[in-house]
Amino acid sequence: MASVLPSPLSAAAKAGAAAVEAVNAARSSEWVVLVFLTYAAILTAALPVPAALGVRVVLVNLPIVAAYTTVIYLDRRYHIYALSIARDWVPLAVVILAYREMGWFAQPHLSYVLESNWVVWDRVVLRGGGRAMIESLGPILPSILEIAYSLVYTLAPFAVAMLYLCGHRRHVDRFLLVFVTGVLLCYAQFPFWPSEPPRAVFYGQDFPAYDTVFRRFNWWMLGSYGIHTSVFPSAHVAGAFAAAFGVWRAMPERRWLRRFLLTMAVLIAIATVYGRYHYLADATAGLAVALLATGFAYVVEQRQQFRLAAAQ
Repeated sequence: MASVLPSPLSAAAKAGAAAVEAVNAARSSEWVVLVFLTYAAILTAALPVPAALGVRVVLVNLPIVAAYTTVIYLDRRYHIYALSIARDWVPLAVVILAYREMGWFAQPHLSYVLESNWVVWDRVVLRGGGRAMIESLGPILPSILEIAYSLVYTLAPFAVAMLYLCGHRRHVDRFLLVFVTGVLLCYAQFPFWPSEPPRAVFYGQDFPAYDTVFRRFNWWMLGSYGIHTSVFPSAHVAGAFAAAFGVWRAMPERRWLRRFLLTMAVLIAIATVYGRYHYLADATAGLAVALLATGFAYVVEQRQQFRLAAAQ
């Protein structure tokens, strides 16, 4: 009598087919996330890091990739609304994980060659009138800058929520493609630019004159949850501008929202330098990465439209 039980080969074939279907169903932003998680695992073999770190990254990332592709597959096959909603938000959670993972790559370094070169430009700007201009109205502008800096972590969730509220949920992936590409491109570079922020390397030099409660909150946040792998490029600046550019691509008719996010991005970029959280070079590189991510998203979408037109 023939066995009705599936053979191991047929089960493996079905699993492989499911994986292929999940890959084909992945959104553009999800591709970026999955590539980064794979990149992080490969990076442990390419860099002189302890073997235990490689094992740790693989043990964390592999189940996440498996779970992520399973969610994509189930959503594609059964059209489960809750899974579709989850896919709108999971990339933001993975960005937080990616930040923590890059912290694992931190290596002690005693030579501050990069920092010494970068700080020269900061001194030209701050001592050349930049700091005096910001402090010309007393603690008002310094407080606004510190508040903006502390809100950088909320910009992406706020943007996704606004897409929901404005009836543009179908364009969430357009926003996320720009945002996650911009932020993860920064994280991917961290291990290659080992550096510490100016507030640590040049403690007390060119510090703001006003030690506001908002500044103390930011110092607490960075001291409790910051990493020590690198400050270049600035993911704060890249993420802020990428959020603004992403909303512009996903919802161009909402000019007020784009202008608000762009204003926040400018304030955050200024705050990173003025507050000595980043160097001017970091902030400039962060803006460049956000522009690169926007260009990348444009190319991806153009290729998708070309394929759809060719299929028709």
